[in-house]
Amino acid sequence: MSVQRLPRRPSSGRAAPDRPPPAAPAPAAGEREPGGRPAARAGAVRGAAAGRMGTATRIGVAAASLALLAALVLPLWRIDLEAPQYPEGLGMEIRVNTITGVKPNDLQNINNLNHYIGMKVITPEDFPELRVMPWVVVGLSMMGLVVAALGRRRLLYAWVALLVLLALAGLADFYRWSYDYGHNLDHERAIIKVPGMTYQPPLIGSKQLLNFRAHSWPGAGGWIAIGAGALASLAAARELILARRLRRAAREAG
Repeated sequence: MSVQRLPRRPSSGRAAPDRPPPAAPAPAAGEREPGGRPAARAGAVRGAAAGRMGTATRIGVAAASLALLAALVLPLWRIDLEAPQYPEGLGMEIRVNTITGVKPNDLQNINNLNHYIGMKVITPEDFPELRVMPWVVVGLSMMGLVVAALGRRRLLYAWVALLVLLALAGLADFYRWSYDYGHNLDHERAIIKVPGMTYQPPLIGSKQLLNFRAHSWPGAGGWIAIGAGALASLAAARELILARRLRRAAREAG
């Protein structure tokens, strides 16, 4: 009688084949990574080094860029004169490419009045800036749209700095030519001579010039351009603050 032997079972002490541990699932939106940091915030921190603008900022920059084009069709600046002999007033508009009267004969009447005090005749041809300003406005607008499309913070900072510098240069040029017209008078041909009197209009605000009250303020296009510049500056300031916060968060995470 033969004894049938049963197959031997593997010893429980034998080591099982090594297997890699299962990967931990990625945290979903709103969950927290190990260490207590939200996953969404961690992604934003990791993207801080890229220096890219947010969607809202890019939309604001594009809107500001398009708003600058209003200066091509609306007056940038306006100077008004009030006097008893002119109850309806006289006005002059400075546009991006010319100088005109508010009403059809206003510029001619202003030049006739200037003749009495020895002031030079105001003609658009005497201002070479008016030939290049339309190209400057279009160039700034196109540059802003490129900045919005690329979404780089450094380009935004450079564009806003250029906007501010050109705006200051424009105001300085306006002051320079108004000073020239108001101070460099032809006293030999002047009919009205008041010793020590100058006739420079204010850069901005109101001023009494003999019996005329002069007012100098931005025109419709000027106000829109100022608003566009303010919007672009706020966007740059927002991105600068955000970039600093993200860099601080990245240092803390590291």
